[in-house]
This record gives sequence, C-alpha cells and structure tokens, in this order.
Amino acid sequence: MPVSFKVGEDDAGMRVDKLLRRELPSMPLSHIFKLLRTRKVRLNDSRARAEDRLAAGDTVTVRGDPERLGARPEQIGRVQTRRRDFQALFEDEHLMAVVKPAGLAIHPGTGISGATLVDQVRAALGTTPEERGFTPSPAHRLDKETSGVVVVAKTRRAMAAMSELFSSGAVAKTYLAIVKGKMPASSGKIDLPLREHQQTSRSKAMHGARHQAAMTRWRLVSSSLKVSLVEVSLETGRTHQIRRHFASIGHPVVGDRRHGDFAFNRRAKATLAIGRQMLHAWKLSFEHPLTGERLELEAPVPEDMMKAISRADMGETGPTS
Repeated sequence: MPVSFKVGEDDAGMRVDKLLRRELPSMPLSHIFKLLRTRKVRLNDSRARAEDRLAAGDTVTVRGDPERLGARPEQIGRVQTRRRDFQALFEDEHLMAVVKPAGLAIHPGTGISGATLVDQVRAALGTTPEERGFTPSPAHRLDKETSGVVVVAKTRRAMAAMSELFSSGAVAKTYLAIVKGKMPASSGKIDLPLREHQQTSRSKAMHGARHQAAMTRWRLVSSSLKVSLVEVSLETGRTHQIRRHFASIGHPVVGDRRHGDFAFNRRAKATLAIGRQMLHAWKLSFEHPLTGERLELEAPVPEDMMKAISRADMGETGPTS
C-alpha cells in the first residue's frame, strides 16, 4: 500500500525531499534519495525529483511498505489517527486550546515517532486542509517533555493574530517548575541576556555570539531541603528560557537532560520518581484577538509533578489559582 501526502497551504514552496524528511522521520536521508532515484516517489502523476517545489493541492505518493518506510500510522492509506492524548480546554471557530501531556511532541521531527499533537488535533477537528484553506497549527511551542497549555489556530487569520499577541508580549504566561535546592528568597527575578539559539555558524564567525534580553520572574510556592516548587512568569519568550535561567543561578529544573544537574537528576529519578523535566505550562491569559473575549486558560498540574511534590515532603503548600 503506498503512502500519500496531500500538500496544504502551509507547505507550498517546500522541496519534495524536505517534505519526505519531515513525514518519514525514521528513514535515513540516503534511503529517501534512493526512493527518489528509483522512481518510487510520484508528484501528482509524474516522477518526483528532490528539488521539485510543491504547490497547495499537490499529492506526493511513495511506493513501498508503510512500516518499512517508517510512516506514522495516521498516514497509512491516508487514514487519520484516532488517538487523542490531549485534553481540550476551549474551542471556538478560530482557536482551540488544549492541555499537552509530557512526552507528546507538538510537531513531527527527527527522532519523533507516532502521532504528534498536530496530528491528533487535526484529526480531531476532522476537516482536510483543502476544505479549510489552512492547516490548523499551534500558535506557539512547548518542548516535548514540558506539559501544559497549547493554543492552536484553526484559521490563517487566527494564526496571524495569535502570532502578533505572542511576539508583542500580550499573552501572560505562567509556569510551574520543580527546581534543585531551596530558593534563597520568597520571590525574585532573573535578568540575564541569553545567546540567540537560531544564529547560524557563519553569523557567529563573522559577528560573534548575539545575545537577547531575557527576563524571568519567580515566586516560591513551597520547598524542602532538596527541591523547590516555583511559579514562573515570563516577560520574554526565549528558547529554553526558564531552563537556562534557573540553571544559571544554580537551581536547574529537576529532570532537565540538557541544562540540568545530571547527577542530581539521577538521584531525583530514584527518590522522587521523576522521569522528565519538571516544567508545566500552567496558565495562559490573553484577550481573544478576534472576539475580544478574555481567556484565562489553566492546565491541571499533572500527576507526576504532584507525586514528586508529595515525595519531596514540601508540606501542604501548593499552587493556587
């Protein structure tokens, strides 16, 4: 059974090889080019070449066994996934807000297998990109191992409006994090510029590392001798900002495999049953950009975080709405 991909407006202009790399993430790049060389990839009714540019409405078809191709289950025979790991918080004709569980990636990518949040939300909405003229997509990102609120734009107009809200700082973002050690005060701020994540190697060589202003405010919720639960608000939205900022002051997010304290993480895994970074996108607050309605979105604190709080013996204190 061949695997087919319908090209939506969002993917117009993309090269065929780039589409295949995204949609067949477990397949080595060399195998993708072999499929192209051996004429097993078709663009509409013609042989596809790696450099061919896609247009909305095109169909890319790959001949071969779906399992060997590494296609995600929802792609096989163009049947949408029925799995639904997310919880819906809000929905109207423009937006859908959901709670993403830890471990569910938002988008397909290298090393990502199975249905993503994008796949599941699009399947739940039930209409195809060509019927909408736009493919529903998240208006912002969360790391795979971070749980919490995600806002999905259902229309192109809503996506543009939400992107403007996020870039202008008009969305109030509040997180919960369990960090290493006992915080030195009841509240504080971290005002530390962070190196730009997307800067190219060529730019670094020519101009040096660029830094961006970054501000994180925190409030202590509860603590033990070994860990603290903090409520965090962001005044800027830099990549991995919370994780990088708390690591910079010696209180990394517990379970963070990139910026954290690896020896401490091993101990926390055994004593607190922590299997991922303890970061939760708890609340989002903003005015709906198209209706003017005030939205106060809150994702329940996940069970693994509640268990870790209990095991750490932080007492009865906990996050309050």
